[in-house]
Amino acid sequence: MTVREYNCSVEKYADAVYRFVVGNINDRERANDIVQDAYEKLWRNVVEIEFAVAKPWLFSTAYNVMIDILRKEKRAVRMEEEHERDMIYYQQYSDLNEILHRALDRLPEQQKSVIMLRDYEGYSYKEIGEITGMSEAQVKISIYRGRIALKSYVGTLEAVI
Repeated sequence: MTVREYNCSVEKYADAVYRFVVGNINDRERANDIVQDAYEKLWRNVVEIEFAVAKPWLFSTAYNVMIDILRKEKRAVRMEEEHERDMIYYQQYSDLNEILHRALDRLPEQQKSVIMLRDYEGYSYKEIGEITGMSEAQVKISIYRGRIALKSYVGTLEAVI
């Protein structure tokens, strides 16, 4: 990759990588740091990485940096069956976006990440697997379980509207 292609990758992909990270950790400053770390690693490997694979490489690197930080802080929490009942949202509320973000925040980090990559960023199951290091089957299962938990939290459409 040339310096020009590196700069082009910053212009094209930095916002998408930032949205992905901030959507997962809800901390803008840390998201900036993670994106910066990903681009720093890209710069260190600029000779070895081709421009064509820069976008998935950046997402994968940012994902791994984010997971490392979350693991260090012991914030990754597995959802247990008894907690699923707590996720049901019974009150009427009209701000669906806020409800969905609350529901996403309650998901385990792995499920949240794959759902955001699939539904927010539009990646295929195969691409998500490459970014997260999961098999395509694991990605599908994680997305399915996450969507079930989201559905359980949101409840019926009538309760939301």
